[in-house]
Amino acid sequence: MTDPINLESIQPDHVFDGGDLDCGSGLILLIRENMLKVPERGIFEMRSRETTVRSDLPPWCRMVGLEYLGSLEADGFTRYFVRRTAKAAEQEKSLEKDKSRAKEYEWRARARSTGSLRSTVYCRNFSIEVGQPASFETSDKNPSAVEYLLAALAGDLTTGFATECSKSNLSVDDIEMTISGKLNNILAHLGLEEGDPSFAAIEMKCFVSSFEDEAKVRDAWDRTVKRSPLAATLKKAVDLRMKLSIV
Repeated sequence: MTDPINLESIQPDHVFDGGDLDCGSGLILLIRENMLKVPERGIFEMRSRETTVRSDLPPWCRMVGLEYLGSLEADGFTRYFVRRTAKAAEQEKSLEKDKSRAKEYEWRARARSTGSLRSTVYCRNFSIEVGQPASFETSDKNPSAVEYLLAALAGDLTTGFATECSKSNLSVDDIEMTISGKLNNILAHLGLEEGDPSFAAIEMKCFVSSFEDEAKVRDAWDRTVKRSPLAATLKKAVDLRMKLSIV
């Protein structure tokens, strides 16, 4: 019978922080990529704040031939220990193919008109109600497509920033973002006159509450913006103004 491993005494060959990612959000690809830095029979430590990893990681390790050693609770995260085996090398050969398939992934949705000034968009298991093109009222039943675009950008950066801070072991109490956008000619959007209906500018202000080193927090924000597909795309077409305030 093999003696139990003293996890406290392990000196891992490589440490990777998975932050808040779960196994269905690209974490497995990142684990496989980082495992390449571990020698055969070496030990890999993965840190995570996502609770579902506790139940998902051990069976995945068994499936691909890695030796799951166990976990330890730390301050705000869990440390998972995995030993690289000779069998795991077979799985690593397919990593580049899986990365290539990931690069070809397409987001898909379909939409149909579901009433006067209303459409429903379906994507995966979600349905999103989209309201009239523009409204000057203070409240409506459904957001407009323009508001969804602004919300998607703000949500992408807020979630991405929180995840990036978590991966960098930066303690953040709160993240809040305001966003506003102005069209070059809203009357053209409404069909009331000819003109340019595109965005003239989008302005964002992100407020983060943290006692961490300001330079490290700003580096995490810069990485978040750089990796955002929405921010990267909109920057090419519109004056995208972003400001980070640490309070």
